[in-house]
Amino acid sequence: MASNSSLEIDGDMEVEAFRRLFPLRYYEHYLGQSVRPDARPLAHARETTIALGPVTSVDGSALVKIGETTMLAAIKLEVMTPAADLPDKGCLAVDFYMPPVCTPTVRPGRPAEAAPVISKQLSDVILSSGMINFEELSLISGKAAWMAYLDIYCLNADGSLFDAALLSAVAAFSHLKVPLVSVNDNGRVTTVTGELLESKSELELVNKERRKLSFKSLPFSLTCLLHGKYILADPTAEEEDIMDTLVTVVVDSLGRLVSLYKAGGVVLANTSTVKDCIALAKQRAAELHNILVESISEMEVD
Repeated sequence: MASNSSLEIDGDMEVEAFRRLFPLRYYEHYLGQSVRPDARPLAHARETTIALGPVTSVDGSALVKIGETTMLAAIKLEVMTPAADLPDKGCLAVDFYMPPVCTPTVRPGRPAEAAPVISKQLSDVILSSGMINFEELSLISGKAAWMAYLDIYCLNADGSLFDAALLSAVAAFSHLKVPLVSVNDNGRVTTVTGELLESKSELELVNKERRKLSFKSLPFSLTCLLHGKYILADPTAEEEDIMDTLVTVVVDSLGRLVSLYKAGGVVLANTSTVKDCIALAKQRAAELHNILVESISEMEVD
């Protein structure tokens, strides 16, 4: 680990005091050595974990940690009447929440400014990536389909919020199992619980078994922080506060570019920097896909 004692400081000023007073100079000392103060290489993301199924009262859920950034995603399916122009497709509604407990910057009674922005980005990415075949959410053409409510709660906000939120959404959908539904004499479609299934053996089931959705590819993202000639992958909240040029690249599990977001900072005139960010995002996507596959395998074994 990089030693704070290597930082040249005039007089007897303590390193932590110097870090608080001159944070950019503090970080630039380490950037020259291609590491961060905790010795993490600039191109490396933080340790990432995925836990599937932490919430048993919903149809799919996941708890994701990227470093200290923590997201809980939960999906609830409800029967709805499909739109007249889309009779064979279900729908998706995404909400992202940042309660005051996740960061001191969110005050009680005041909604976080980032929350609606991340909600919109998540919805756009899930739809544009083609991750979900909404025809799989159809039950009866023109009469019944699934509305998927995806709620993501930020439990700890320590940078790269979109990356962790998207990963939790993808993991929750990977864990999702579509419930059984039945049609009554009046043509009403209702969800079948375990108790109802045991008590009425002659239910007319629309779907014969609980099933998972199929995915052609899955979207993953990597946020990069740009400072001069340096690219910092997966920045922490402290790094984001100090250096304000953020680029978030979304690629799918097949290595295709889905989208690129830039928030704040300078105009990206250097195409080589963009290419470097995309290359890092592709490496990260492959890494996250492997972590997700391992998490699914472990859950199936259990």
